[in-house]
Amino acid sequence: MIHRRHVIAAGSASLATTILLRPVAAAARRRASGRVDITLTQVAFIGSGGWGDATLKFGGRTFNFRIHGLGVGGFGVSRLRATGDVYGLNRVEDFTGTYLQLRAGAVAGDAQVRGTLILRNSAGVELQLRPQRQGVALNVGADGLLFQPRPCGRNP
Repeated sequence: MIHRRHVIAAGSASLATTILLRPVAAAARRRASGRVDITLTQVAFIGSGGWGDATLKFGGRTFNFRIHGLGVGGFGVSRLRATGDVYGLNRVEDFTGTYLQLRAGAVAGDAQVRGTLILRNSAGVELQLRPQRQGVALNVGADGLLFQPRPCGRNP
């Protein structure tokens, strides 16, 4: 006998797989417009805050950004290092802005997170990152991460 909760759970898992894997499959057919390296520290106790740095390689140049984030959910302190490809970037100005991140998981010590972390901003720029976390944290929630350029003198 199939119970209603099993059908709902299976449907939810299928929907989540469709939502998360479609962008990855679509990006595999596109050409990356740049590369990005990110270091982010997150502190959470019901609400969460984060800060860090990003280095964008685009059009033969390197650009440095600060990251600030606010969100809801989680408990603990963790450090995220991630590297990956940038898609949909036509002008460096489009990299600036708020990216949305959904997170779920736990970390104790050093942990290689499997899969891809996908961030997207309102200009259509998408970051597909391979993350690694360190620290002690339970992460369940959502964040908005604001990428802002470093002052002009800090970019080569």
